[in-house]
Amino acid sequence: MYLFEHQHERDALIRAQVRTDRLHLLFRQTFFSVLGSFLAALMLSWLCWNRVGHEVILVWLGLLCASTSLRIVLLVTYFRSPVETRTPQRWERRYWLTLALSAAIWGGGALALMHLNDLVTQSLVLLFTVGMSVSAVSCYSAYRSMTIVSISLVLLPCSFWLLFQPAPTQIGMAAATLVFVSFVISATRKLSEAMETAFRLTREMEYAHSIANHAAQTDELTGLKNRRAFFRQAEQTYEHCKRNRVPLSVLMLDIDHFKRINDSYGHQAGDKVLRQIGGVICESIRDVDLCGRLGGEEFAILLTDTSIDDAEATAEQLRQAIAKLACEHVEGITASIGVASMNGADRDVNMLLNDADKALFRAKAQGRNQTAVA
Repeated sequence: MYLFEHQHERDALIRAQVRTDRLHLLFRQTFFSVLGSFLAALMLSWLCWNRVGHEVILVWLGLLCASTSLRIVLLVTYFRSPVETRTPQRWERRYWLTLALSAAIWGGGALALMHLNDLVTQSLVLLFTVGMSVSAVSCYSAYRSMTIVSISLVLLPCSFWLLFQPAPTQIGMAAATLVFVSFVISATRKLSEAMETAFRLTREMEYAHSIANHAAQTDELTGLKNRRAFFRQAEQTYEHCKRNRVPLSVLMLDIDHFKRINDSYGHQAGDKVLRQIGGVICESIRDVDLCGRLGGEEFAILLTDTSIDDAEATAEQLRQAIAKLACEHVEGITASIGVASMNGADRDVNMLLNDADKALFRAKAQGRNQTAVA
């Protein structure tokens, strides 16, 4: 049941990421589609200027200029917004509205130019609308529905108008265009599915890599950093604190009489104690702190921006929390803790940990279940 729920959550997360990836790709490609759409309208207007009433062309270009400006504003707003707000829920509907408006204006203008009894003009208009359809496939391929809607609004009005004209040439042009549209729609399905698969595979690989990376750095039993990951991150933390003169303290913790627990109650009881100790450590420290299981029953905790007095207080709270733990069949769980703070004599994080280890040894020698400060 747990595995099923985990798989369901993973699939839902990947689906949301894929949808966001499609949105980002859509907006990255939009600038060229907006610019190309307006330039194509200008070129078509120039070619038809002496064949068509100027009022029709000017009104069409004015409406296109307004819709183009609206789409540019949408683009600028999107790219200036914080990355975390660029979600499909926030932007997809806005994009749909501006795209449909622009495509409808383009298709309406093309239909207006078609009404003139001029086969050359009709051929030019059809040529440009077909070109716009090809452009839609390349620009909106991540969203098949957007591709189909934009093609339908731009190309189909003039195509259907030609289809009901008396001249065989016009009917042939319309039929050829509709055949082309059918092939394009079929191709968009395959292209959209291929892009969806590519996005999904990329996200699944990233997810698998993050899982593997987390597993390589985590102690399986306690969920804390393992020894290698702890030391690697501890070195970076130490250098950062030393360079910026930030106080740094460390706790070395060892479970008292842990071998006796294993020998008396079995390794399963010992593992349960380790898991409980790991949980207490996670609850007792801040997110900025670093904790890890160094091996066996020994743990280390690195406290950033923490004085020796505050570190000792944290150690005492942690020791008392461990003493309150209850484990089936195990009578009394206690821990000894050594505390040390970074000073000028330390050359690296190993020396700091060694100071805390010496304090831990003294705490054990003095009777265990206590905190000792280096």
